[in-house]
Formats: sequence, structure tokens, C-alpha cells
Amino acid sequence: MQSLILGLIQGLTEFLPVSSSGHLALTQHLMGLEADSSAMLLFDVVTHIATLAAVAVVFVHSFRSYLARLIRESSSSFSGRRFAWPMAGYGVLASIPTALMGFLLKDVFKSAFGEPWIIALALVVTGGLLWASGHIRRPRLGWRRFPWWGAIIVGIAQGVAICPGISRSGATICTALFVGLRRRWAGEFSFFIAVPAILGAGLLEIKEALELTAGKSAAIGLGPLVLGAIVAFVSGVAALKVLLRTVRTGKLHFFCYYCWMLALVVLVFGQ
Repeated sequence: MQSLILGLIQGLTEFLPVSSSGHLALTQHLMGLEADSSAMLLFDVVTHIATLAAVAVVFVHSFRSYLARLIRESSSSFSGRRFAWPMAGYGVLASIPTALMGFLLKDVFKSAFGEPWIIALALVVTGGLLWASGHIRRPRLGWRRFPWWGAIIVGIAQGVAICPGISRSGATICTALFVGLRRRWAGEFSFFIAVPAILGAGLLEIKEALELTAGKSAAIGLGPLVLGAIVAFVSGVAALKVLLRTVRTGKLHFFCYYCWMLALVVLVFGQ
């Protein structure tokens, strides 16, 4: 049952703009689970892989088209306007601050997992970003006019989302909208840079899990791992489709009320 609940929360909140790390930290706290245990680290690795697979399934056609375009643009005979390579450059620029913040501030953000009031405050911030995204002039920039510094700012927002309570998807999509990127591209760019971020987080968790186990078996069976992965994948695909539809229709800000309500519940009952 714990595996099912945690897998469902991971899949839904990894993509919906309500902070998966915040929800998982609160749920683990309520269940009396240790987030730093080898069992939980192993479970996190498996569910991260499952959510990464969800991104691959939902964006399979977009990724395939992008790779095909990238290959065509690499040819010396290509005569059209190149946008695939500049987009790859934006992805690299966004990933640099995310990686730096992940390595340098990981312990700082990690300490927040045991502090419900910090998670509540971060949820208030996430709600504020979402609310603001619904009250700005409609963004109109495409890839040709998207500034390079905009990609860096989006990457910084993704780095800040390491803090539990700050939604990665919410922070990156809202920041992309704030710098003027169109709704559709803001959503797709968010998950374009999510792939290396989720993969990097998974690799770090694998390293930590191996160091903790050190030849010992983690106190978790194959059944719960498989169940958690399946639930995280299925719910992740559903949540990702809902989020993309919400972004394109300009209704992302409605999630702010949920974030604020949860923050209030955490402040009242989470101490």
C-alpha cells in the first residue's frame, strides 16, 4: 500500500505544478519512512526512471521529429533556417545552472525535507508563481526570438525546484512564460530540459543507494518496486497530458489554490 501511494504521488506530482518532492517528503513523514534510507533511495531511483519513461512516451513524436530535424540541420546541404541546434544550445544553457545548484546546494535543500514549515513556505511561493502566470500579458516569443539569457533563467528556476515544495514543472513553465516564450513552447521546453535533470537526479540517487547498501540488500522487495514503478508511469503519463493541455489553454494558474491550501494544512497540522 505504501508503494502504491508513493508511486501515485510521484507520478502525478512530478508533472502537475504542485511539487513532487514536497508531497513525497510530507507523505514519507506521515508514514514514518526515512527519506535517506537505502530502501527509499532505491524506490526513488525506480520511480524516477518510470517518470522519465512517461516523458519519453508522451513526447515520443516530438523527440523523433526534433532528432530528425537536428540530423537534417547537420548536413552542409541544408538550406533552411536552423532552430534545432539553437534549441539544443538553450537546453545546455538551462542545464548548467541546474547542475551547479544541484551539486552546490544539495545538502541545503536536503535539510528542508525534514522541515514542514519550509515545505509550506515553498508551496506558497509555487502558488504565487502559478497565480502570476495567469495575470501577465500573453507571451508571444517563438524559438527564433527567445533570448539566450532566458534559457539560463529557466535553468536557475529548475535548480531552485530542488527545494521541496517548489514545483519543477511549475517553476520552469512559469519562468519561461515570464521571459516571453509562448505557452506551447514553454511547456515543451520545460520537459525538454527535464530529461537531463531527472536522469541526473536518478544517477545521484543510484550512487547514494549503492554507498548506503555497500553489499547489503535494501529492505524492500521486488514487488513493491515494480508496483511503484508501474503506478508512477501510468499516473505520470496521465498527469503530463493534463498539464500540457492546461498550459496551452492558459489555465495553469488554477493550481495555485491547491498549493496555498496544502501549505495551510501543513502549517496547521504538519508540525
